[in-house]
Amino acid sequence: MFRLVDFYMGIVKEHAVRIPDDYRSRQSILGEIEGALKVNRLEPVPCNNDLLAENFIDDGHMLWLIDFEYSGNNDPCFELGNTCQEQQYNQDQYAELCAAYFGETRRHLLARMYLFSVMSDFGGTLWGSIQNKISKVDYDFWEYTMGRWERCLGMLDSQNFSVWLEDARRDD
Repeated sequence: MFRLVDFYMGIVKEHAVRIPDDYRSRQSILGEIEGALKVNRLEPVPCNNDLLAENFIDDGHMLWLIDFEYSGNNDPCFELGNTCQEQQYNQDQYAELCAAYFGETRRHLLARMYLFSVMSDFGGTLWGSIQNKISKVDYDFWEYTMGRWERCLGMLDSQNFSVWLEDARRDD
């Protein structure tokens, strides 16, 4: 997601794409997030990287994942954190998904999931901004952009953010 933000920012600069006013001033936190996530790096696994609700289909017998446009190998905590953020899970649901995937809930894994949730919205904000400029779809991408950005700021400005950074650096 960090390289994707860099890529999207290149598009923003090259094509004069409108982004939230305070986006650039908040970008400096990305280095701290990336640094914390490097400490207990997990092996990449195949990921969809876009697990919003619309990309799950339950036919009553099987759960299907669709839309692999952004798929690739990634940290499993990105996939989990992105899923939690897209579904707007609460703390208990984050912990439940963590335990279901890893076999237990551990603080550093939860912290990674939360930090990747932040990154999901950090990147999603730019994606929405770009779509707002180029998409022909009849959809309010600016409202989408601002919703993602406000959600991201809520996590960045929460009392938990510094705890997530600290916990991600520890192996509990």
